[in-house]
Amino acid sequence: MPAHSLLVLLLQVGTLGLLALLLGLLARRLGMPAIVGELCAGVLLGPSVLQRVAPDLSAWLLPHRPEPTHMLDAVGQVGVLLLVGVTGTELDFRFLRRQRRTALWVSGTGLAVPFGLGIAAGLLLPGALRAEHGDSAVFPLFVGVAMCVSAIPVIAKTLADMDLLHRNVGQLTLASGTIDDAFGWFMLSVVSAMAASGVTTGTIARSAGWLLVVVLFAALPGMPLARLTLRPLARLSDPMPVIAGTAVLVLLGAAATQAMGLESVFGAFVAGIVIGSSGAVDLRRIAPLRTFTLAFLAPVYFATAGLRIDLGALARPVVLGSAAALLLIAVFGKFAGAYLGARMGRLNRWEALALGAGMNARGVVEVIVAMVGLRLGVLNTAAYTVVVLIAIVTSVMAPWLLRVAMRHIESTAEEELRLVARLDGDRPDDDVRRVRATG
Repeated sequence: MPAHSLLVLLLQVGTLGLLALLLGLLARRLGMPAIVGELCAGVLLGPSVLQRVAPDLSAWLLPHRPEPTHMLDAVGQVGVLLLVGVTGTELDFRFLRRQRRTALWVSGTGLAVPFGLGIAAGLLLPGALRAEHGDSAVFPLFVGVAMCVSAIPVIAKTLADMDLLHRNVGQLTLASGTIDDAFGWFMLSVVSAMAASGVTTGTIARSAGWLLVVVLFAALPGMPLARLTLRPLARLSDPMPVIAGTAVLVLLGAAATQAMGLESVFGAFVAGIVIGSSGAVDLRRIAPLRTFTLAFLAPVYFATAGLRIDLGALARPVVLGSAAALLLIAVFGKFAGAYLGARMGRLNRWEALALGAGMNARGVVEVIVAMVGLRLGVLNTAAYTVVVLIAIVTSVMAPWLLRVAMRHIESTAEEELRLVARLDGDRPDDDVRRVRATG
């Protein structure tokens, strides 16, 4: 790497990291998720602000050439793979089994309704939001995936901040969000394979076959292999070997699915689930990996995602109108789906609305979906900007809407006992641990 290229890369990462830190802290101070500020860091340095205000500085710091762009993207990609892997380690399937009946109803309809509405919207969206050379059959599927996902990190942090983790609504929201999260990575992998290879019967069958291989490998030899690899490292007094081992397994899992023609984040997510479910390591031992990933690598990734946002595209009436329509579809679809599922699960209307409010937060997952769509050429800059803005708006909406719904839901004796047990240090559901890791 030439000396000047290394200098530019270091300045890019350092500047993005600094702005992401400052604006993330500001967002938290204003009661918003940190991801809002981290994305805004990229917006300030991207075409929306810096490129318009100081084009020469923008061209020097963020040159529009493949090499520096790819190097910065590589740093962000490692960050997002570790972020997804860490999220996977925190999923608690014992908790999910306890809440399975209502959670399956809520997540099932909460996925199907917005997914169907998103596909319909994708078919009707104007050409201004379609990539010039993108596959016309894949674009509606990508819009459907973006409309139906939820984000466990944002949901968990919101519930913790509002002191709702011990409430039945909070527990069901986490359980349903877990299913949504897993489905989101699964569908992203399928649609990405279709975008890369074209929509043919052979492509779909091959993707389905590889997905089956991944699931079977994770369920059968995956956990014993994780235990065989990590348990000897976990016995050492120094935590660094087991931290390194965990990171290596996540990255190798990502590499495996990438080699299969699937999306790398799906492999990282599955590897994280295998590590967390295998019992090979006490997750407190790998807390430094979570801390560094969430404190620095993930914010740099989201700031990099913000670089692709061009708010100037919203000045075009067709793009602004499409953004407003997609936001309404996203919010209505998730609320309608979750509400229907909750009512079928025998919850009252306010509990159903609270679940819809919590599940409406798209946050991290939708931003990653948008980045993948842009990288694969399925989304153009205008569509990418719209999808990321929906992720921000829905994440900011979630606490306010939850607060309105929870005013009408009385606390039960069971919930009070659960709160007392947690305050005494007995946390059978491990949801506090999950929030600390992903919030």
